[in-house]
Amino acid sequence: MAAPCPEDPSLERHFKGHRDAVTCVDFSLNTKLLASGSMDSCLMVWHMKPQSRAYRFTGHKDAVTCVNFSPSGHLLASGSRDKTVRIWVPNVKGESTVFRAHTATVRSVHFCSDGQSLVTASDDKTVKVWSTHRQKFLFSLSQHINWVRCAKFSPDGRLIVSASDDKTVKLWDKNSRECVHSYCEHGGFVTYVDFHPSGTCIAAAGMDNTVKVWDVRTHRLLQHYQLHSAAVNALSFHPSGNYLITASSDSTLKILDLMEGRLLYTLHGHQGPATTVAFSRTGEYFASGGSDEQVMVWKSNFDVDYGEVLKVQKPPATLASSAGNLTVSILEQRLTLTEDKLKQCLENQQLIMQRTTP
Repeated sequence: MAAPCPEDPSLERHFKGHRDAVTCVDFSLNTKLLASGSMDSCLMVWHMKPQSRAYRFTGHKDAVTCVNFSPSGHLLASGSRDKTVRIWVPNVKGESTVFRAHTATVRSVHFCSDGQSLVTASDDKTVKVWSTHRQKFLFSLSQHINWVRCAKFSPDGRLIVSASDDKTVKLWDKNSRECVHSYCEHGGFVTYVDFHPSGTCIAAAGMDNTVKVWDVRTHRLLQHYQLHSAAVNALSFHPSGNYLITASSDSTLKILDLMEGRLLYTLHGHQGPATTVAFSRTGEYFASGGSDEQVMVWKSNFDVDYGEVLKVQKPPATLASSAGNLTVSILEQRLTLTEDKLKQCLENQQLIMQRTTP
C-alpha cells in the first residue's frame, strides 16, 4: 500500500460570469490571474485574490476556443471560431492585436517557453507558427488530413506536437519543419496533447475515452489509461511531472499518478461535460471548466511539499526536469513488463474498475 496522501484535492474558488459553456482555462505565471474562454465569445480574466473584480474581454466575433498566458504573464493569447488569434494585454483596458492566417476555427494557442513564438492549430488542418513580437505569421505545418485540435511546443521549444481528428498525433521539428513521427494508435479523434515537463514524453487524450503516454525519443507507448466513460477533452501535467489530470465528457476530472501508473482521484464538480483543465505553474492549484458555464479552482494538496520546494528553488525548470527524468525512467521500467504481465495488469485494472463502479 502506498502511503496516504496528505489531503484530498479541495474546491477553493468558484467563478461565475460566462453565459455559455467554458472551453479553456490557463493560469498566469504567478498564479494571480486565471483566464477562461467560452462559447459566449468572451474571455474572462479572474483575480485569484478574493473580492477583486474580473475583467471581461470582448473582441472575438464567435466562440473563444483556447487561451494561453505568455511565460512572463504580460500577454494572453486566444483563438476563436471567428478564425482569428488575438494577443491581449491582460489589464483593465484589455487591448488586443488580431492575427489572421487561418481559414477556419482556431482550436489551440500556445506560447513557446521563451515567449518569442506562438503555435496555433485549426480546423483548416494546419498548425501555424507566429512571431509574437513582430506579430507575423512565419510558417505552416500541413500534413494532417482533418481538423487539428491542439498543438504545443516542447519545453525547450525545439519540437511541436499536434493532435487531430485524423486520429493521429504528430511530432514536428520546429527548425526543419519536418514531421518526425506520427502516433497512430488512437481509436478516435485526438482531442488534446501536451508535453511532459521533462520534454521526454507526451500525453494525448481521445474521443475513444483513453489517455496515452508516449516516449518521444523511442516513440514507444509507455502508458495507456482507459478510466473515463466518455471522451477525454483535456489534460494537464503537474509541474513535478509525477501527476496528470484529465477532464472528460463523463463530467469528472481524474488525477493519475504517473509513477505508479494508477488512478489517484476522481473529482465530481461539474454538471455535464468537463471541457478543460489546467494546473497552475507551481502545481499548487488546478482549474477546470465545463459546459455548465462554471470555472472552478481546486487546491491540489496531493503534492504539498512541491510548492514549497519551488518557492526556494529558482528556476523551477531544473526541479521539473530532474523529477521528470525520474518519471520517465520508471515509465520505461514499467514498459519492460512481458505481454502476459501487461495483460494481467489490464485485467486487474478492469476488476478494480468493476469494484469501484456502483
